[in-house]
Amino acid sequence: MKNSFLLIALAFFSGSLFAQNPAWKGKKCAVALTYDDGLQVHLDNVVPALDSLGFKGTFYLSGSFPGVTARVADWKKAATHGHELANHTLFHPCTGGPGREWVSANRDLRTYTVPRIVDEIRMTNTFLEALDGKKQRTFAYPCGDRTVGGENYYEKVTGDFVAARGTTSEMKQPTAIDLGNVGAYGINGQSGEEMIALVKQAMATNSVLVFLFHGVGGEHNLNVALPEHRKLLAFLKQHENEIWIAPFIEVAQSVKPKTGGK
Repeated sequence: MKNSFLLIALAFFSGSLFAQNPAWKGKKCAVALTYDDGLQVHLDNVVPALDSLGFKGTFYLSGSFPGVTARVADWKKAATHGHELANHTLFHPCTGGPGREWVSANRDLRTYTVPRIVDEIRMTNTFLEALDGKKQRTFAYPCGDRTVGGENYYEKVTGDFVAARGTTSEMKQPTAIDLGNVGAYGINGQSGEEMIALVKQAMATNSVLVFLFHGVGGEHNLNVALPEHRKLLAFLKQHENEIWIAPFIEVAQSVKPKTGGK
């Protein structure tokens, strides 16, 4: 009987440990809503939706993209509303090759050097600081590609960032997170119910859940329909007392003491 009681107590403690994380305000899980490529639909569709619910999102901007250069004032305004402007490099280079014919020769990581990508990343940080005045920043790997000439280029700029977001579809408890490559669920055509199921899984496992969106109501071939996006936001709002919704940088900062800055 005594052993049974001990097992029950241990199970309860294990299941509630991270729910008591002060950085999460005692909630069951942490959710970060991230949006890539600085699209105009992010400004027109996403920012107003988040603002209406009191949520703050993370927007990964590539400094040369049309949706960024054409709407600089609007991105500044989004920052004043508390949204995170984050680094997605200057030109969004990816590794080309078979199956990736859409990668242009001058944006192919196979033709890059590590110093070149480092310079472009740091230039983007300077650009972003001009928009929001902030020094602390997070990074997202374009296309999830992490190497130049076989070398992990992020290792050269680790000190410039709080964390880096990857593209591996996974959610983890805080102590298991690698801040150099935080997993994220890429959304492309999923229903609101499918996205909500991920949130419920994070709640049940006291995990960090990062959503990775591109198009929201259009403008990108990776897209989620507006009504489905609204369903997710509505669920998050309804369960706000159990879910901590915050920009990716704040979520990363909440787990950093537990990972020793890994």
